[in-house]
Amino acid sequence: MNLMCPARILLLPGDVQEAAVGERIAQVYAATFDAAAGSRLAEQLGVQLTVLPDLVRRPDAELQSIADLHRGETVVVLGLDLGLKLPAIVEHTGDGWTRVPTENERTLATYEQAAEKFRASIPTEANHDLITLLADAVPPGARVLELGSGTGRDANELERRGFAVRRTDATDAFLQMMRADGHTADPLNALTDDFGGPYAAVFADAVFLHFDRSQLTTVLRKAVHAAPVLAFSTKAGSGEEWSNRYLDLPRHFVLWQEDPLRDLLTETGWTVRKFIRSEPPGDNAPRLPDRAAGWFQVLATRS
Repeated sequence: MNLMCPARILLLPGDVQEAAVGERIAQVYAATFDAAAGSRLAEQLGVQLTVLPDLVRRPDAELQSIADLHRGETVVVLGLDLGLKLPAIVEHTGDGWTRVPTENERTLATYEQAAEKFRASIPTEANHDLITLLADAVPPGARVLELGSGTGRDANELERRGFAVRRTDATDAFLQMMRADGHTADPLNALTDDFGGPYAAVFADAVFLHFDRSQLTTVLRKAVHAAPVLAFSTKAGSGEEWSNRYLDLPRHFVLWQEDPLRDLLTETGWTVRKFIRSEPPGDNAPRLPDRAAGWFQVLATRS
């Protein structure tokens, strides 16, 4: 018996948006109570919807039938969570259906293991170019949500300039690092958690380069509801890749061209105010693929 899942089965909540899918989908399946949501998603994606009345009652059998039918394809299933945090990609291991780590989760695992090595490898100097963009748009004393605070390097400078920073990270090792330095730091996964707020601005230095287009769409839409100003940096280049450079563990990088990034910001409710291509001092936070070419420093406001 072949115990490997012959298809990628993407489990999604019923209120999923098309942008959150982010890949070519062969078909949408839904439990009866998610039929309406499944119909909307299938229409958006231009694929067929099949409603499965027994999906919740017989999940193993139904998922195996779907997997056998869609070898080498990706399908969406709505209305089934298997006790997992959605969205989730599942495969069969012989002991049941288990969650497959995403590229972002594998990257976070690398930072968990190599947080101290990362801190030792990067300059202590903050990204002053990006912080200055923010400071020109938001007055001192304003409350700023920082996504992916990491070592706390940028937060230190933001606070020195008078901002009230909510430090966050999805990596516990970085949270513990900042707390050991005497700072409050909150767990927050930009892809799955609510941002809270409102804030005067959202700040993210060298964080978005780990998100694919679908994931970045999700984050930008959440940010536009959390604050009227967004300041972020990401790496310029082409394509995406895994890299073991510098930390000796795998990280996933997504590089951006200017026009597609501008278009995505517009689609998600942002107006670009400053879009600067630069190679800032201390350009190695984080270390990146060799074919990356410069940084984008971006300031945007809510449209």
